[in-house]
Amino acid sequence: MWSLPVADPGVADHRSAARLLRWLTGRARLSVAAGAALSIVWMGSQALMPAVVGRAIDAGLTAGDLTALLGWAAVLLGLGLVQAGASVSQHWFGVLNWLSTAYRTVQLTVRQANRLGATLPKRLATGEVVSIGTADMSSLGGAVEAIARAIGAAAAIVVVAVILVGTSTALGLVIVIGVPVLVAVIGLGIRPLHHRQQTYRDQQATLATLAGDIVVGLRILRGVGGEAVLAGSYRDQSQELRRRGSRLAGVESVLEAAQLLLPGMFLVLVTWLGARLTVAGELTVGQLVASYAYTAFLVGPIRTVTEFIHTITRGHVAARRVAGLLAIDPEFADPPAPRQLPAADGDLVDVTSGLRVASGRTTAVAATAPQDVAALADRLGRYRDAEVTYSGVPLRELDLATVRQRILVADNDARLFTGRLRDELDATGQASDDAVRAALVAASATDIVDALPHGLDTEVAERGREFSGGQQQRLRLARALLADPPVLVLVEPTSAVDAHTEVRIAARLRAARAGRTTVVCTTSPLLLEHADRVVFLDDGKVLAEGSHAELLRTEPRYAALVTRAEPALLIEEAS
Repeated sequence: MWSLPVADPGVADHRSAARLLRWLTGRARLSVAAGAALSIVWMGSQALMPAVVGRAIDAGLTAGDLTALLGWAAVLLGLGLVQAGASVSQHWFGVLNWLSTAYRTVQLTVRQANRLGATLPKRLATGEVVSIGTADMSSLGGAVEAIARAIGAAAAIVVVAVILVGTSTALGLVIVIGVPVLVAVIGLGIRPLHHRQQTYRDQQATLATLAGDIVVGLRILRGVGGEAVLAGSYRDQSQELRRRGSRLAGVESVLEAAQLLLPGMFLVLVTWLGARLTVAGELTVGQLVASYAYTAFLVGPIRTVTEFIHTITRGHVAARRVAGLLAIDPEFADPPAPRQLPAADGDLVDVTSGLRVASGRTTAVAATAPQDVAALADRLGRYRDAEVTYSGVPLRELDLATVRQRILVADNDARLFTGRLRDELDATGQASDDAVRAALVAASATDIVDALPHGLDTEVAERGREFSGGQQQRLRLARALLADPPVLVLVEPTSAVDAHTEVRIAARLRAARAGRTTVVCTTSPLLLEHADRVVFLDDGKVLAEGSHAELLRTEPRYAALVTRAEPALLIEEAS
């Protein structure tokens, strides 16, 4: 019994779309081989049925031999039972092949997204990633699933050709020559279909990205009056996608019609030729009936082969997308010989800004420009290459796994995911109930959990949409505190909560992180007041540092930033 998804999807060969398709097929080779064998039995037994019917007519009905008729009827029944059993089993393996390939594609995509981290949104649009995880996985699953059926169809065509050549050379040659010609003619429509599928797929990804951007920035768009402009752009692009979809459907409809019309014409030709040969005495009535049945039967295998070409083409388009994602390298690679950190935690130093974060203390950073804070957090977490040292060791000389384990950056771009709330807060599953409760208390989030119908066992919806912005922020803060990293960088952790809640968080945060290094990037006076040390950045550089009260007295620009007053008035008051 196969268990899906597999624990380890493997290392994909993404050098090209064709190589990726072969690799995916190879990973499912046992189930594909089993499906192909069953497909051969399934279609092969069907291919033998017309011959049995012909023999029953000639040896039983025409000759008036009841025993022979019953004997061939029993053979026909046996073939029917074999065909039914093989069909059901082949379908089971077909679903298995589809699911295993689709799951493996998603696993590869998610693993690569985790590997790329902050590099992914810089190199690939969100809509592209979403399309890979939805449409492309289905196309790749369908491509691998179709292989077994195509093998069975090809085997059935060969069986029919051999039988007909033995019955009538003319009929056999028509099958041997006509089937490849039919497949080739239908295949002519694959190339334009391939091109239109590619352009449609590109437009689909672009539209998905635009929709995501609109949803994320809806409040801002309404605030600046840009909602109508973006909605108009989305409307225009969606209409363009509709037009491309119509053109794609036109090609597909012609291809579908050809898959029915051409085999039907082929059936008429073989039937006419068989009737002529029967009148001429070269075929018996049973052989004529069998020939007609063979030709009617061949419509299925021929359609299966042409569908296989279509499915593989669509899978090739999808494989190109997935291979492109897998080929992206992270911005930062592990050094050839990573250094080890000292046993004792040391200071975290950012050379660019001049910031020194003391080990084991809570340092608040206030900056005149929000982008300076974002850049600082990226540098401290090594999401941007910079001269940053931790315990005297440059971050670029450590492997990324060590950096991620030691330094956690929690900003407001983080998301809540679908699943049980407890699992959402405790990703490792190792935290005790007391630890979870303590993190919720520090983040002032106990009221959120207490209001849920099943507490921590409540299922969180996608993106935590059942929670308000402030509730999501508090839950994300609890998650970061529960992770308990040696260095925690918080970016505006209370920007969406009310003043009363912020007071509680500010009073509890330093105690919750006692003995651990914490950087809080904020302009909230409540958080600044509870920090061990406050650093003021102006134009991305350290301008002053001290306690919150000291900076209020000595640095007018700092006071203006945190009190929202005019710097000139503060300078005048100080003088």
